[in-house]
Amino acid sequence: MQKQLIECVPNISEGRDIEKINTIAHSVETVDGVKLLDIDPGYATNRTVITFVGEPKAVIEAAFILIKKASQLIDMSKQTGEHPRFGATDVCPLVPISGISLEETAVFAHQLGERVGKELGIPGYFYENAAKSDERKNLANCRSGEYEGLAKKISSSQWKPDFGPSMFNDSVAKTGAIAISARDFLIAYNINLNTTSVRRANAIAFDIREAGRIKREGNPITGKKILDKNGEPARIPGKLKAVKGLGWYIDEYGIAQISYNLTNISITSMHIAFDESCASATERGLRVTGSELIGLVPLKAMLDAADYFLTKQQRSLGISESEKIKIAVKSLGLDDLKPFNPQEKIIEYVLNNTTDKKLIDLPLNDFADV
Repeated sequence: MQKQLIECVPNISEGRDIEKINTIAHSVETVDGVKLLDIDPGYATNRTVITFVGEPKAVIEAAFILIKKASQLIDMSKQTGEHPRFGATDVCPLVPISGISLEETAVFAHQLGERVGKELGIPGYFYENAAKSDERKNLANCRSGEYEGLAKKISSSQWKPDFGPSMFNDSVAKTGAIAISARDFLIAYNINLNTTSVRRANAIAFDIREAGRIKREGNPITGKKILDKNGEPARIPGKLKAVKGLGWYIDEYGIAQISYNLTNISITSMHIAFDESCASATERGLRVTGSELIGLVPLKAMLDAADYFLTKQQRSLGISESEKIKIAVKSLGLDDLKPFNPQEKIIEYVLNNTTDKKLIDLPLNDFADV
């Protein structure tokens, strides 16, 4: 019988104070059986993506400890950054890796949320496969209004938190809220553009993402919204399914990016998102200069990208894994902004390099099943 393993990918609202980031991230290592895999801070977004893995009960304990530590060290009343956010630990998704279903993982998400609400007094919402209602499945709905609108949101009957207080007291003013989920493996993937224009980056994001853009009369940006029969804004769908996206400007790089969440890479892969973004950028007189991975990526996603670009070049696929990784990195421009180290970014390689061999008792290629 396979050992049950889940991955936890908390995003904390601190990307600048390295001492705080390390204190929060390494707190998970106090729990036996948990392996910290990655710490990926972003200065402009003022956000850090942390990744750790282990058996469910150990991961839930580690997640609780991390959320508690973040609530102690991060003051949301003073936090600013480019990324949408409403809490010190903004999101905390649980991802089934081995020997456990998404439905079983959702049970652990609910256990974590209830404990966070009762013991830490942090309000929160369950989203995606842990959501208690359809309206709350989408993270964007749960986080709408962000921190600045949180006082009004949690006190409303429509958005009463799934756990924790529904009053914006002094404690909540500091910690903000949290969104906890069970979800499939997600790739956070940014496309680099040769522009500083957020409006143009958003235009490409709207071309590509599944939600597309709102229909308008006349001017596609400033025109009056067209409503559907239910009184909701009608939408023009984007090109790709299982893709969320928006444009932003990243000061530390001096460029605009399209920030994507690829929620099912068996439906839309990195290389397809990249190529479609290139095509849309070209149509708008822009150029994609490369891309950036946030957090970890399955090996299969990199090898699939290599095979895709090799096929486009009419080259043989019969080359070594290491050569394929190089092809993927160069073709996607993953080293455009900073060096890309496969040993630190590909989940199988990170797990293979761990000294805690007892943690893993399954073939590494099982981690590529998404």
